[in-house]
Amino acid sequence: MVKLPVNEVYETKGQKLKVISNEDKRTVYHSKNLNLWYGEHHALKDINLEMKENEVTAIIGPSGCGKSTYIKTLNRMVELIPSVRTEGEILYRERNILDNKYQVEELRTKVGMVFQKPNPFPKSIYDNIAYGPRIHGIKNKKILDEIVEKSLRGAAIWDEVKDRLNQNAYGLSGGQQQRICIARCLAIEPDVILMDEPTSALDPISTLKVEELVQELKENYSIIIVTHNMQQAARISDKTAFFLNGEVIEYAATNHIFSTPTDKRTEDYISGRFG
Repeated sequence: MVKLPVNEVYETKGQKLKVISNEDKRTVYHSKNLNLWYGEHHALKDINLEMKENEVTAIIGPSGCGKSTYIKTLNRMVELIPSVRTEGEILYRERNILDNKYQVEELRTKVGMVFQKPNPFPKSIYDNIAYGPRIHGIKNKKILDEIVEKSLRGAAIWDEVKDRLNQNAYGLSGGQQQRICIARCLAIEPDVILMDEPTSALDPISTLKVEELVQELKENYSIIIVTHNMQQAARISDKTAFFLNGEVIEYAATNHIFSTPTDKRTEDYISGRFG
């Protein structure tokens, strides 16, 4: 797994984050002074994060710290909650997605999402994968066949399901269903894949397969993963952001976060003193 040198660190200065060392990779997402409220509850506080392409960025922290809320702002799913209000900017490829002129449909063709629990459609395996391309106007059977196979291969599950594509996806194991959901995400050819605790409902063997898949996928995609499993973050991510009470406490190369954290709160969480 590729790791950044320890000196590639983002240090906290109060509520802000200062980049000490720049990288050559292009920025995918850049949150600037992002604040979010659920009604009167201030859930995200001055979030400043810059995430690079072809990396795995892990977001860790205790329950209720804002991890899932943040990742759902990145594809604007959080706006489905009527009481939500935001301030600040989220730049995706240098465009502010919180601008009213930015069409959410356009965003979600570029930013795919994999959820905590596998959620295949009550359809055949084939129709699960072909669903997105069909929505986007692809009707040619030969093209759909190619997309389905490519996506299932990309999710490392083609060999397991190639002979039962017409069977209901509900007949698969939980780990297989989650990889079907990843393949469904790949079928729309996204730029970024968001994952919200994608292995929390899976057994250890299925978890390992998904983790190995994440490492393969970052060659072609930028991945942002929320996880409550610190060992998982240490295994698969290039950078890690530690959230606490709606704030980013520390953001750094993963090997730095887990070996020499700058903030004592990070150290206390990593060492299991709370959380």
